[in-house]
Amino acid sequence: MGTTETRPVETVAPNVVVRKSVDTPVQTGIKSIDAMIPIGRGQRELIIGDRSTGKTAIAIDSIINQKGGDLICIYVAVGQKQSKVAQVVGTLEENER
Repeated sequence: MGTTETRPVETVAPNVVVRKSVDTPVQTGIKSIDAMIPIGRGQRELIIGDRSTGKTAIAIDSIINQKGGDLICIYVAVGQKQSKVAQVVGTLEENER
């Protein structure tokens, strides 16, 4: 992804009234999530849960299912081991995302 525009990392968020409302759904490709917990384009999504419950798999599958569209996905791995992050990067590269 290339860009010519730069912006500061830390900025004051616009007031809620000024923001554009979320009105376009994102299909994760996981039917149970799409049916029970619809995600809107532009929303941030926090996936929390106990160890080994499939949180990373849900996130990566959802990102891979956006392949071919115009949606930019950002995966943030907080507190993950470097080996796990390398595995995620490898999976995303294998799926060209």
